[in-house]
Amino acid sequence: MADRHLEPDTPELRARWGNFAWTPENAAKVPQIIARYPEGRQRSAVMPLLDLAQRQVGAETNTQGWLPIPVIEFVARELDMPVIRVLEVATFYMMYNLVPVGKFHVQVCGTTPCQLRGSDDIMAACKARGMHKDHTTDDGLWTLTEVECMGNCASAPMVQINDDNYEDLTAESMTRILGELAAGKQPKTGTQLEGRHTVEPLGGPTTLREMVSENHDYRGEW
Repeated sequence: MADRHLEPDTPELRARWGNFAWTPENAAKVPQIIARYPEGRQRSAVMPLLDLAQRQVGAETNTQGWLPIPVIEFVARELDMPVIRVLEVATFYMMYNLVPVGKFHVQVCGTTPCQLRGSDDIMAACKARGMHKDHTTDDGLWTLTEVECMGNCASAPMVQINDDNYEDLTAESMTRILGELAAGKQPKTGTQLEGRHTVEPLGGPTTLREMVSENHDYRGEW
C-alpha cells in the first residue's frame, strides 16, 4: 500500500501555489458542479472540486496532477469549509495525489487476485523501465505506486495509469503499454487479451450471448 503523506508546507511551496485560482474555463464549471447538490449540501461538491483542482495543477505541470496544501486551502475557501475537513477527504481517497507525481502515474494493484495472477511480473516490468515504488523517475515521466483492489478482479492483473485501466496483463503486454506511452501513443485500454471484450469468460460468454453485439431485449423469450 502506498505511503500517504502530505508534501511539506514550505515557503517554496507557498511561493509556487499560494496564489492558486481557477482558470476561466474551470471557474465556469464550479457553479455547475455545486448546483448538482441540494440547498445546504453544497459542501458535498468537495470531491469534484478537489479533482478539478488536481487536474488544473496537472495541466500546469504536465503531470497527472496533485494537491499542494495551498490548493487544498483554496478549495476549502470555495466551499466555506474548515481546511481539516477538506484534508480528511483528500487524504482518505487514493484518487487524490498528495505529493508531486509524474506525467504517468502507474498504479499497480497488489491485492490477492492480482497477485495470484502475476502482479509481481507487472511490477517487475515497471522496474525494468527504471521505476521504483513510491518514487518519480528523474525524467518526470513515471510515478509508480502499489495500491489496493481497484475492482477489476475478474480481469486481473491490472493497472491504472492516469485515467485509464489496463487489464489481463502480462509482463510483455505491460512492457508494450509503457513503451507506447513513452512514445506519445495511446495504448489500447481495458483487457489486453485477444478476443475478450470485457470480463466475460475466456472463450466467450456462456449466457446472454446476444448482448455482445447489441442491447438485446430478452423479455419476450422468458
